[in-house]
Amino acid sequence: MPLNPDRILYEDEHFLAVQKLSGELVVRGAGKLGKLPLLDFLRQDHPGLRPLHRLDFETSGVVLFAKTKEAYEAAVPAGKGDDAEVPWTKSYVTLLAGKVKRDHGEISTPLPARSGRGLIPALTRFKVLERFLNATFAEAQIETGRHHQIRRHFAKIGHPLAADQEYGDRKFNRVFIQELRFHHFFLHASSLSFIHPFTKQPVRIEAPVPKAFQAVLKKLRKAVGE
Repeated sequence: MPLNPDRILYEDEHFLAVQKLSGELVVRGAGKLGKLPLLDFLRQDHPGLRPLHRLDFETSGVVLFAKTKEAYEAAVPAGKGDDAEVPWTKSYVTLLAGKVKRDHGEISTPLPARSGRGLIPALTRFKVLERFLNATFAEAQIETGRHHQIRRHFAKIGHPLAADQEYGDRKFNRVFIQELRFHHFFLHASSLSFIHPFTKQPVRIEAPVPKAFQAVLKKLRKAVGE
């Protein structure tokens, strides 16, 4: 069965971008499989497909794949590992615990390397989109792809992702889950921008915000208006 066409966000002879769902693996991990990972599923129609980046299990949004070895090597120069700076900009939207006072800012706390060898630079830029009674809807932009970068960085400034059980605020999470009946953190890769390595033209790929995320935002807006 092919992927739902609505989930294909961009495609040419070199690259394929699709909308990843929350609760979906991009590639196989060490754990038990509940369903076929996205890469394995897509390889049924695109045998040479290679992932250019990954998203956490609960994170939704844009995932980009290279269709060929040549496309992969053109997008990610040889010799660069997972901690390397990559030639694209990724934007996310997320729901944070508490009211973030600043309208925008940067978080530059170094984070652990995926290799486990010390700390490496990391930069997250953010902009507040909406404030609710005790939560903030924000946009985050990263040019580095450190492990759990956005989740770790917002936790560092005292505003972890709502319902994030690993880096979050347990008391806030308990109230949030009870009131909104949603048990997963919200992190959505809303757009990906890069210069196409073959055409040299700018490419911007966008993914719509999931309906479950929209429903929670609607409830929070209603609470503000009451």
